[in-house]
Parts: sequence; C-alpha cells; structure tokens
Amino acid sequence: MVVAESSSADSSGNTMQGSKASTVSSGADISIAHERAILRKIDLHVIPWLALLYLLNFLDRGSIGNAKLYGLEEDIGIDDRQYLNALTVFFFPYALLEPASNVILRRLKPSIWLSSMMLAWGVVMTCHGLIKDYGGLVTVRVLLGVTEAGLYPGIVFYISSWYKRSEMGSRVAFFFSSATVAGAFSGLLAAAIANMDGVGGWEWIFILEGLATVVVGVMSFWIIQDFPDTAKFLTEQERVYVIRRLQDDMKLSAGGEAFKKGYIWQSLKDWKTWIAMGIYMGFDGPLYAFSLFTPSIISQLGFRATQANLLSVPVYAWGCILTCVIGVLGDRIGSRSYINFTLFAVGLIAYAILIASKSPALSYFAVYLAVSAIYPIIPNSVAWVASNVEGAYKRSVTLGMAIGFGNINGAVTANIYRAQDIPWYRLGHGIVLAYIGFGLTCSLLYAVLLKQENARRDRGERDEIIEGIDNDHAHERNGIFKSIEEAKTVKGDDWSGFRYTL
Repeated sequence: MVVAESSSADSSGNTMQGSKASTVSSGADISIAHERAILRKIDLHVIPWLALLYLLNFLDRGSIGNAKLYGLEEDIGIDDRQYLNALTVFFFPYALLEPASNVILRRLKPSIWLSSMMLAWGVVMTCHGLIKDYGGLVTVRVLLGVTEAGLYPGIVFYISSWYKRSEMGSRVAFFFSSATVAGAFSGLLAAAIANMDGVGGWEWIFILEGLATVVVGVMSFWIIQDFPDTAKFLTEQERVYVIRRLQDDMKLSAGGEAFKKGYIWQSLKDWKTWIAMGIYMGFDGPLYAFSLFTPSIISQLGFRATQANLLSVPVYAWGCILTCVIGVLGDRIGSRSYINFTLFAVGLIAYAILIASKSPALSYFAVYLAVSAIYPIIPNSVAWVASNVEGAYKRSVTLGMAIGFGNINGAVTANIYRAQDIPWYRLGHGIVLAYIGFGLTCSLLYAVLLKQENARRDRGERDEIIEGIDNDHAHERNGIFKSIEEAKTVKGDDWSGFRYTL
C-alpha cells in the first residue's frame, strides 16, 4: 500500500517529530470496520455521480465523430479540412481555461462550479443539432471547449481531496472508466438514434445527448457534495476522522487552506509540474486521436457506418474492464511507475502493429491493444501525480496545468488522421507512436527524480531548522520555522518529512 512514510526517515529529526503532529486534534477513534463503512459511504456519495458526469462529458465531446458517419459533412457543406479545423478549435479554450478553473473550484463549492459547467455545456451541446454551416459548427465547438474546461481536472482534484494516496488509483479508475463506457455507449446510441423512425439523423445525436446533460446538470446542484470538512452525509465525528486520516497521509491541507498566491508559484516553480505535463502529453494526445477517430478507422477497414459504430463497442468495453483492474492493482502493489512503464510499452507495440498492418483483422486486434494501454494509463498517471503534490491550491494548479497541457495536444492529434491517408492512416499512427514514446520517457524521468529526492530526504539534506529541536542535518537554506506544523503547512510536499510515491 502506498503511504507517506513520515515516521521512517530516522536521519531527519524533523521527520520523527512530524509523525507525531496532527492539525486536527480529536478523539475520533474509529474501528477498522467503521473506517471501511465510512469509505463505502464516501464511495457511494462521491464516485458514481462523478462517473456519470464524465460519461456525459466524454459522450458529448466525442459524438461529433459518430455524427460524421451519418452525413454531418455533406449536410452542412464542409470538407475534411474544415471538419478537422472544427475539432481543433475545441481544444484551445478547453486547455487554457483548466488551471484557472481548478482555483475557482477550490474557492467556490464543487456543487456550484461543476454543476454550472455541466448545465452550460449541455445547452451548447443541444445547439450542435441546430447548426447549418461551417461557421455555426466552429462556433459551437469553441463554446463547448469553454464550457467543458475544468470538469476533468476539477473532478480529479475533488477526488484527491477525499482519499488517501493509496486509495486514489482505484477511485480515479472507476470514475475514468466511464469514458470507456461513453465510447461504447456512443456507438450504440448513435446507431440507435440514426435509425429512429421519423427522427433519425446526426442532429438528434447532439440534441438528445445535450438535453440529457442539461437534466443531469440541474440535478447536480443538489447531489454533488462539497469537501470533507462540510460533507452533510457524514457525522461530525466522521468528518473529523476523514480529515485526520488524510492529514496522516501527508494531505495536510485536508482541514481547509486559505488562498495565497504563493501556493500557485510553488506549483509553477516545481519541476514535478513540468514533467507531469510531459506525461499527460504522452497519453492525452493518443486518447483524443483514439476517441475521435476509432469509428472512422474501423469504417475504412471495410465496414459501413452502423457496423463501424457497433464494432467499436467491444473495444471500449474491454478498455473499461482493464482500466478498473489496473486502478485496483496500482493501489494494491503501490508502485504506479512500473505500471506506467508497462502500459506505455504496450501502446508502442499497438501502434507499431497499426503502422505495419495491411490486414483489417490485424488492425482491429491492434485497436484492442491500443485501448488496453491508453485508457488504463490515464487514471494511474493522475493518481501518481496527484499523490506527489501537497497543498490543496498547489495540487489544483499542478493538475490543472498538467491536464490542460495534455489536452491542448488534442488540437494536434485531431488533425493527424487525414482523408488522403485512408485506409491505413500510417501518418496518424506514427504521430501517436511518437507521443507514446515521449510519455514513456517522461515517466522514466519522473520516477528517477522522485527516487533521488526521497534519498536526499532520507540523508537529511532537506531538513529545516525547527526552533527548539536539535538536528545536525538541519540547514537554514531549507527554511527556519517555529514548529514542524508551520514547516508542513508552508512547504507542502517540499517538507523534509514528505516522501514521494513511486
């Protein structure tokens, strides 16, 4: 199990004292059985609804790929280049607004911010069914990027505020698996809508999905809970206990944290933020390429539109199963780095096969291999990065920047599957292969540097000077503090007692 070993670093006097400190002082003694009951209660109140939100988010975002198969381009008079441009413009506001959205989420209530975003994008999604020309398509895609921005990093940050580091992987995986369900369901839904008597057509794919999103968005104002310190479904004793167990796991800001600009600068100056952006680039580029073009890739292998949509269903179902399995495995073995290395390697093999293949059957097999890598690696990486950043605002900015930068690469991969490359799309597959290789490289670098930093802290090289505590390793370059609690609060994961998870 992945835990912060704050009491094991004997070389640091600060660390030994830090293990005894706790921001929340309470006699909230909870038995193991009661702890499990509390976790089940949190799981039931937090994860399922978030999964539904993300299912609709991914469904709405990717439905344009299904609409294309049913005559979108011909009906509004656009060519392949204009279609790709419309896909591209979505990503600029979507990626650029994500870091700011996470800060707003922390300052407001998740129930207000997440619900408002969902309601707004549901209206925009419905408007997709009313467009008549290229200008209308570009307009609604830009607005969709604006209104959807912040949901994914906001949900990830929100989950990280409820669970210990050793519990995050499976929860993020269960939540994110809804994206694979959306991939499967979108194919079924698009095929069903397109064949509805008197209603069928690509317009109704957008209208019906948009209206469903509006309804769920309104309900979310009452269903989404806020942070643990104000959760209405927990008793006072349970709230204190949840906060205390998070603080014992190095989430020292769990009891609340006042906003300071310095927390944002901590994230911007942290090397982990920038390498995390590279990791996210390595899987987000392939993710959007895969989700937007899987139906088209399958259709160009000799299958009609409805067949292509239906053949994409088992692909995403397999991805959903594997995403959940890998999420649980990561929490159990406590080593997310090796999982990242393995999944990126599988992705390299998948796209190498797609580049070399001249057989529809082999390409279809490689699509299964690709989804086995792309989808499970995302929640594993999200949990890995989030568990190594302490401070609520710092974590919100780091996740916002990493996810935002990863998403901006969707603007690139939305343009790599060109009509002239039909049916094998070797250029597109080659670019995705390069993305995966870059993600693997950044994962290796992230793991090596984290291990080196843990070793420095074990040797006492990062120890702060704490008034009243004798420590031969302490140095003023690491800061001078009145107490260990002050050092924890001010430095976050830079505190000498914090240990990074590998």
